[in-house]
Amino acid sequence: MLHKSFFQKLVAIAGLSLAVMMPNEAAASSRIKDIVSVEGIRENQLIGYGLVVGLNGTGDTLRNTPYTEQSLTAMLERLGVNAKGETMRPENVAAVMVTATLPSFARQGTRIDVQVSSMGDAEDLKGGTLIATPLLGADGEVYAVAQGSVAVAGFSAQGEAASIVQGVPTNGRVANGGIVEREIPFELSDLTAVKLSLHNPDLTTAQRITQAINTHLKTNMARLLDPATIQLDRPIGYEMALVDILTTIEQIAVTPDQKARVIIDERTGIIVMGSEVRINSVAIAQGNLTISISEQPQVSQPGAFAQGGQTQVVPRSTVNVEETGTEKLTVLPPSVTLQDLVDGLNALGVGPRDMISILQAIKASGAMQAEIQVM
Repeated sequence: MLHKSFFQKLVAIAGLSLAVMMPNEAAASSRIKDIVSVEGIRENQLIGYGLVVGLNGTGDTLRNTPYTEQSLTAMLERLGVNAKGETMRPENVAAVMVTATLPSFARQGTRIDVQVSSMGDAEDLKGGTLIATPLLGADGEVYAVAQGSVAVAGFSAQGEAASIVQGVPTNGRVANGGIVEREIPFELSDLTAVKLSLHNPDLTTAQRITQAINTHLKTNMARLLDPATIQLDRPIGYEMALVDILTTIEQIAVTPDQKARVIIDERTGIIVMGSEVRINSVAIAQGNLTISISEQPQVSQPGAFAQGGQTQVVPRSTVNVEETGTEKLTVLPPSVTLQDLVDGLNALGVGPRDMISILQAIKASGAMQAEIQVM
């Protein structure tokens, strides 16, 4: 019974080890919906110039921002108020840039959020109201009109001798402040062919998506054009409409492939390594040389009964040299997994900054089979 129990435990441990070593394809797979975008289904950027009024003395200084005064004068003239030649010194008006994103298939009357950002020297947009502002597309046409109360997340407060600013009070948002006035003419149901664009272009991933679609639909409808594009051609007489085809295939699970890549942010010391990163056998030695110089000047005076002499300050310098780090070369064996690479680098006891230099040196030596991208 003892041998049998020991054998059962050994089998259980072996099975657990195999489960850890074997890649979990289901966990690594993603829906086609999450890794591609459909041609024509896209957002569009809108931009406009407007005025925010009703500020509590935190608006633009007109002598510093002449465009604010010109915009205010033009707006009053459109409303029947003649303000030309008049000297205006309001402090509750600010010129702003208004931006928004027009969603795909947005219909007339649909409301969208808009972003408001100060252009002049306004201190705070809190409590202001955006006056009706047309929002233009890249073609110069008006697609929406924005108006409403500006909500600001940050704030600023100032006293006689101190001030505090939290967040960005010159940037705000008007929730549902834009109304779509023009639709973008595009009917997906009228298409007989459509292209799928990969978010991360890769030839292997595109090939897997193509095969998965054709296998699921039992037809050669999908064609691979390039690492970033797959074309779907709906055959004549096919019973499913193109919209129904897209709805069906977007739920298919595919395992994306990825390049071996190391992302380095030298400003923050962040290192991100993909699971496909491999290194050949390489030896590494790391050390830091620290030189410290301390100054302790001393005062030299002549003796009590000395004839003549002067009191002088004599410099005294102490120089210390200290070298830290690994005293010997550390050999990293050929890595099989990312964990081996991480464990090998951590064995050196180095921080993120030194690790960045080590990774770049490994790449320069040709031992790393990966692409390094510095942000």
